[in-house]
Amino acid sequence: MMNIDMRNSWMLLLLVLGLVSCQNERQEIAKPNIIIIISDDHTQQAISAYGSKLTQTPNIDRIANEGVLFNKAYVNNSICGPSRAALLTGKYSHKNGYRDNENSSYDSSQDQFVNHLQKAGYQTAWIGKYHLGEDPKGFDYWEILPGQGHYYNPDFIQMDGSRVRKEGYVSNLIEDAAESWLDSRDQDQPFLLILGHKATHRTWMPDLDDLDMFDEVEFPLPDNFYDDYQNREAARVQDMSIAHSMQMAYDLKMYPEDTKDGNVTRMTADQRKRFDGYYKPIQKALNEAGLEGDALTEWKFQRYMRDYLATAASMDRNIGRLLDYLDNHALSENTIVIYLSDQGFYLGEHGWFDKRFMYEESFRTPMMMRYPGLIAPGTVSEDFVMNLDIGPTMLQAAGLEIPKDMDGKSFLPVLTDPEAEGREAAYYHFYENGEHAVSPHFGVRTDRYKLIRFYKRVEEWELYDLENDPQEHNNLFGNEEYAEVHKEMYAKLMRVIEKYGDEEANAIVEQPMNGDLNLRKK
Repeated sequence: MMNIDMRNSWMLLLLVLGLVSCQNERQEIAKPNIIIIISDDHTQQAISAYGSKLTQTPNIDRIANEGVLFNKAYVNNSICGPSRAALLTGKYSHKNGYRDNENSSYDSSQDQFVNHLQKAGYQTAWIGKYHLGEDPKGFDYWEILPGQGHYYNPDFIQMDGSRVRKEGYVSNLIEDAAESWLDSRDQDQPFLLILGHKATHRTWMPDLDDLDMFDEVEFPLPDNFYDDYQNREAARVQDMSIAHSMQMAYDLKMYPEDTKDGNVTRMTADQRKRFDGYYKPIQKALNEAGLEGDALTEWKFQRYMRDYLATAASMDRNIGRLLDYLDNHALSENTIVIYLSDQGFYLGEHGWFDKRFMYEESFRTPMMMRYPGLIAPGTVSEDFVMNLDIGPTMLQAAGLEIPKDMDGKSFLPVLTDPEAEGREAAYYHFYENGEHAVSPHFGVRTDRYKLIRFYKRVEEWELYDLENDPQEHNNLFGNEEYAEVHKEMYAKLMRVIEKYGDEEANAIVEQPMNGDLNLRKK
């Protein structure tokens, strides 16, 4: 017969083993769920968390207010496909193979951070705009828009290759699909959900309920709306100005029967009636006004802003729906939520719309993250972070090893340890040489300075002192007073080119220009 002391010892041992087992189970369950919301062409200037006076974005702001707002978040390549490829792979464009939307194709079978989460037991899903082909891999479920997709009654590609047209507005439908997947998931396993919004991509077509949202607002022109591009050849030859490049039919819906993207022709009769009922009177008033020159340009700016911000409002509202879903299903406390855009966008700065340039408005991206229990509400980060850091960060959050060949680095250390070192600089490389006539270029940005090398369309160096010239009007390359700054920035540029193995940039950066690499004389 077992004596009492021995029986008590066994009971204690069983209790300890049970507690350990429960603790391990809790730790397994406590792996954070992850939601990444990616918009397209949204920008810091249009988000109230960044101090925007143009509009209010209460639901996007909520993520920042309950977590961290990144003031220095940047992209590797300011165009949607390459930006999303970098997010998935944690690698620069020259390594993941997706340099541009014109000539590149994405190999979805390459290593992506989602594959590692999937192998670790995460359920993974991508819903909405993908824009990297039609064969996502690494996802247990996907339902994606073909290409750019449509704002009204969009098609969704299903996992069996079929296409289903859904009646309604794209931002609402993407959120509907996301909640449907969340309802059907295995609730005993952690999940990763990536939501790809179409908003606010050109041509900025609002939900029909939001068409007149900003009709009573007169938006101020940016200070540099009439930029003369002095000493900036690449900026001078671009084709993305509101004055000359923004199209009346395609962009501003003045002659919607002429549009080429199919958004209008796929509407139901009732949708088209509401759409025409709003835009036709505006078209009539414009024709009667007979505007020309600057007056017409400024009219186009106002119409652009009203459509763009109304399109963003629907997306913000649906992000609120998603946050409410997490609250209502007891998921908020164990779910990381990240919001970012593929890149920034111009809202009239330099007289432009679109993106592509390494100038601040398009190089930087809005980004914020909520991570309850780890990040204190109201945190503001001034550390450099990049879109290609998101994958490594999520792997670290899930307790997984970060592949050594990823260029990105986890930013969790700089959020939790005051002594942790973040990025010294942000490196950028844009490859396209077609639409909008933006010359290919690469460069490096530090806390104060930015050095850019344009090539192909324009052969030019640019150097900016962002402390004294935040709008990047004054190209200092060739200014003798900044000779030492140029040398230091050139050395930094060479270091990051070597670090990331960008052979194309390396071949270009050493090419003689104007005789040699010495500073040009004014």
